[in-house]
Amino acid sequence: MQKALLKHKWLSLFFTLLFVLGSVMAQERDTDTVALINKHRKEAIDAIHKQDFEEAMTNLDEANKLALTSKDKLLKSDIRYHIAELHYHLQNFQKALEEINKSIVLLETLDTDTENEIAKAYTLKGLILLNTGAYEKAELFLKDAYKIFINLNNEAEQGQVVSGLGQLELKKGNYKTAINYFDAAIPLLRINDFTYKEAEAHLKKAEAFINLDSGSQATNLRKAQNSLHQALVLIDANAFKKLKAESYKIISYIALKENNFKKAEENLSIYEKQKEALYKTYMEAVSKGVDVESNVGDLNEIIATQKDDLDKKQKSIKFTQMTTGLSIALIVILSLLTLSLYKNNNLRAKANNLLKDKNTELQMAKEKAERASLAKAQFLSTITHELRTPLYAVTGLTHLLLEENPKEHQREHLNSLKFSGEYLLSLINNILDLNKLEANKVELERTSFNLKKRIDHVLIALKKSADDKNNTLHLEFDENIPQKMVGDPLKLSQVLINLIGNSLKFTQNGDVTVRVQRMEQQKNKVKLHFEIEDNGVGISRKKQKSIFETFSQGSLQINRKFGGTGLGLSIVKNLLELMNSKINLESQLGKGSKFWFNITLAVPEEAQEDKNKKTPTHDVDYATLENKSILVVEDNKINQMITKKILEKNNMHCEVADNGMDAIKLVKEHTFDVILMDIHMPGISGIEATQKIRDFDKQIPIIALTAVTVDENLDDFYRAGFNDIIPKPFKTEEFFEKIYRTIKNRKAPVDS
Repeated sequence: MQKALLKHKWLSLFFTLLFVLGSVMAQERDTDTVALINKHRKEAIDAIHKQDFEEAMTNLDEANKLALTSKDKLLKSDIRYHIAELHYHLQNFQKALEEINKSIVLLETLDTDTENEIAKAYTLKGLILLNTGAYEKAELFLKDAYKIFINLNNEAEQGQVVSGLGQLELKKGNYKTAINYFDAAIPLLRINDFTYKEAEAHLKKAEAFINLDSGSQATNLRKAQNSLHQALVLIDANAFKKLKAESYKIISYIALKENNFKKAEENLSIYEKQKEALYKTYMEAVSKGVDVESNVGDLNEIIATQKDDLDKKQKSIKFTQMTTGLSIALIVILSLLTLSLYKNNNLRAKANNLLKDKNTELQMAKEKAERASLAKAQFLSTITHELRTPLYAVTGLTHLLLEENPKEHQREHLNSLKFSGEYLLSLINNILDLNKLEANKVELERTSFNLKKRIDHVLIALKKSADDKNNTLHLEFDENIPQKMVGDPLKLSQVLINLIGNSLKFTQNGDVTVRVQRMEQQKNKVKLHFEIEDNGVGISRKKQKSIFETFSQGSLQINRKFGGTGLGLSIVKNLLELMNSKINLESQLGKGSKFWFNITLAVPEEAQEDKNKKTPTHDVDYATLENKSILVVEDNKINQMITKKILEKNNMHCEVADNGMDAIKLVKEHTFDVILMDIHMPGISGIEATQKIRDFDKQIPIIALTAVTVDENLDDFYRAGFNDIIPKPFKTEEFFEKIYRTIKNRKAPVDS
């Protein structure tokens, strides 16, 4: 009896020790997992600050995988926070907002004290909203975060919130208040080793001093230079690429204030190059993120495989039950059959539930991929729009310098700079055109036009490109084609320019022939056949399949030799599909290429033809523009200077307003012949300012001077009260032609 009791005690002790040992090992595994997650998080944060977004994305992905195996919601929330931070630095603000909201939801479900983490999330959400223009919401979240950190006595995080409030006031144009916030934030950031944020605060403080109107301008510039110097010490020591690029913009602003236009242009050019390089880095990181999200199409295959496995299991169960049932009594067989039917129903129900779950997952993944694609399109539109404003400064300054009779060797450099600016503008326009086509934002016009004249104009425009490569352009035009037709001449010209330009680019010392033939004609319709043939380098059969894809150029060697982006043929394909046509290609390496398409156009009646005639353009009489008073409403100091100098060189009087409210006040106090109104400004927008001016003055001509994006409907401008629109950057001749036409036809807008 005693032996049995002793044996029982030893067994109990053994199992107790086994349980404790298992618990300790499990705890050690959890500790190792947390340590590994924290390692990936730290490496991701360092990579974000150095703009190594691919490395940041890799580390956050690894941390996220480890967090998914853990039940720790606080860990999962923290990973979401850093993913949001990554997308914030990528300027993918919609995705950043989604991720930070997920982090906040997770934090609010925890029973433990998470006030500090919630305040950090509020800070990041405030910065995200600030960059989307939602200033009031941004201020609410930043101030809520500040209150929590004050209650927790957390000085380490207070500095980041105060710096965020400074950036908010800077955006709103309250420069003195912004400087006070930055002065308060910088010591807190320095004490707690937030080096990136400290450098950013110094840069923003320098920008605030540059724009500060109160006090001595010389003192303000000296203080701006001091803040810039302190920022550069930190930036250079830590290799902060994004902030380094921003510093060149600040240097350019300071040089402009000191009337050192050469230094301003040089630093602005460096800023543009570095910003373009960072933009490519952003796009590569975003594209990789989108690619990961878009690989959800295989779920159908997974669901089908799982269904097959379930069917096999069901058949196996039936077979086993039948063979077992034959060896026992009839009652047992009936019982087993009943049990089998019951189990089969359960399995079938589970299979149906699994299929429903997988279909739901597939639908969610599809929606997620669509959102990612939309975010990418919006990001692309935003970046190209933002590039237009500084590009206006580059092309405008170049135009002004060319007008000042430079030396011959300087003129050569300036012409090269002008060509580069125009090429960059062409690239941006191509990206915007492709973005509009992919977003289904392009509509066809119906206008009467002369096809022969339209093609002649295209060939004249491309003659210089042909001469540069010693090529000869030929036109074979069917004389049976009607003189006038109805369609969209602008988009048809765009198709022809891209196709002919492509042939010229890949042909040297050769011929490019354009053929237009009538295929068939009815009473009010004609079907035409277009061909563009060259005897250039040709395209291999393998590459012909991908040549019309976006950014496709055949090969890396072709791209390096001939240049270009590979957008032209993709735009052609999309435009022709919009016009119910299709591009075709016949080509042989070393022998040349032939592109062709068929298109049907309407033939107008005489009455209809007259109705569709456009108002002829005016030859500019510059003498009538002399002494005209122009109000330029623009928040960008460099753009103000450029527009003002262009106007004054033509003996026109120019006054400048920094924002919409100042413009309204000046219009009430003075008389102007024309107002040139920017659209995107701090405070009230150009559209709002125009609407307010129309409340008391319906006659003064107002022209929108802006970079139009894919999301902006031109009809909205005219409804707001604008007389015309000049997109930036502009050609000087078109700029004065629109001002002249608006003054000559001075009247209230149709919808005002």
